[in-house]
Amino acid sequence: MQEYSFFVAGEWRRSKIREKVTHPYDNSVIAEVALAEPPDIEAAVVSAVRAFKETRRLPAHRRADILLHIAHAIEQRAEELAGAITDEAGKAIHDSRLEVSRAALTFSLAAEEAKRISGEVVPMDAIPSGEGKLGFTRRFPIGPILAISAFNFPLNLVAHKVAPALAVGNPVLLKPAPQTPVTALKLAEIIDEAGWPAGGLSVLPCRDEVADKLLTDERIAMLSFTGSVEVGWKLKSRCGKKRTLLELGGNGAVIVDADADVDWAARRCALGGFFFSGQVCASVQRLLVHESLYQPFLNKLVRQVMTMTVGDPRNESTRFGPMISAAAAERVAFDIDEALALGAEIVIGGKRHGAMLEPTILTHTTPTMRVNCKEIFGPVVTVEPFTDFEQALSMVNHSNYGLQAGLFTRDVSKVFSAFQEAEVGGLVVNDVPTYRADHGPWGGVKDSGQGREGLRYAIEAMTDIKFLVLNL
Repeated sequence: MQEYSFFVAGEWRRSKIREKVTHPYDNSVIAEVALAEPPDIEAAVVSAVRAFKETRRLPAHRRADILLHIAHAIEQRAEELAGAITDEAGKAIHDSRLEVSRAALTFSLAAEEAKRISGEVVPMDAIPSGEGKLGFTRRFPIGPILAISAFNFPLNLVAHKVAPALAVGNPVLLKPAPQTPVTALKLAEIIDEAGWPAGGLSVLPCRDEVADKLLTDERIAMLSFTGSVEVGWKLKSRCGKKRTLLELGGNGAVIVDADADVDWAARRCALGGFFFSGQVCASVQRLLVHESLYQPFLNKLVRQVMTMTVGDPRNESTRFGPMISAAAAERVAFDIDEALALGAEIVIGGKRHGAMLEPTILTHTTPTMRVNCKEIFGPVVTVEPFTDFEQALSMVNHSNYGLQAGLFTRDVSKVFSAFQEAEVGGLVVNDVPTYRADHGPWGGVKDSGQGREGLRYAIEAMTDIKFLVLNL
């Protein structure tokens, strides 16, 4: 077991309040982390406000250099970071390594975007009073960002908040998920060593009630939150005039149409539904399969699930490990039991042992069952048939969520029909909604969030446009 301090404005601090971090697979204690207290939170805010005077004036090439230094340091410490992710999140080591490589890429892409923050020339002579005048815009950083992240990607989700903030010159106060603070603290070491100004970053593992005052603190310019729907909208309601960026949950729908490549669709849906035990906001949850392919697809999906190696996430061969806690697994098992009581049937899986819940496929479900109408956030996929494409689109939209959807088809007219009609933030064709390109826009509609992450898009949210008019 290792002991960790928290990071306030270039200084590592300790407190009397400690929190144990446990490995989800065997519940062993892997770390003890000191928690920030109210005076530490206040010191972080004061330092961030002070640092903003410096960070907002850092030239683009300097911000880019710091971000590249961070990216290279992540690559150099890749195995250490991957081990930390697996230890505290229970993610299979193979997948933890992929997350580390994505985080390095996220910071590298942010370095490029730091040099591309531009404005536009406005044609003032479009109106008579504009003759003889020149107008142009420029983006400026808005100030300290409060970033609250989730446990399922303890490095790359943090990167998607910190990297764009640094790219434009905003200080960051980061509250990592209580289950996974160690990875964020290791990233703080890297950012500090890269030369980001002291005060421009604080990493504050703490109780929710301690961080609560930051929501109403007018010195904080923006809240960037990734987490559950219930918590996200509740936090927004307390932010007042503060800008908010919410990346919340979903109950990802996938349409497998009559002309789909069944083998490919089954392989991808197995991965998209059961990657990290389904603890992904865009995980495949609702599979809608054309009736002509329904049974062949279901058979192939089951065979794919049966090939998954289940066990200790530290083992190189493991592809399916535990949920984040036994309580989380129990919650999902309750939803499965509810569905079964209402007439659903288990095709495979369904058994729970502590934090381990078997990959589960359900059929004969209805839209009102929790396994369909709520975000399951666990290793459960429902598979139901449809008869025509419009019916399938209607089933996709029959949800309070709208993060991303998947569509397997060779018919381009259906692709554009779904792009037009699907009530989601993103549509992925011939792949699963779990897919994310780190430089692209990421976010949802309806209950699934507000605004978009993805470097350039987050930068837009973290900056203000100023308009300059010159009377020549």
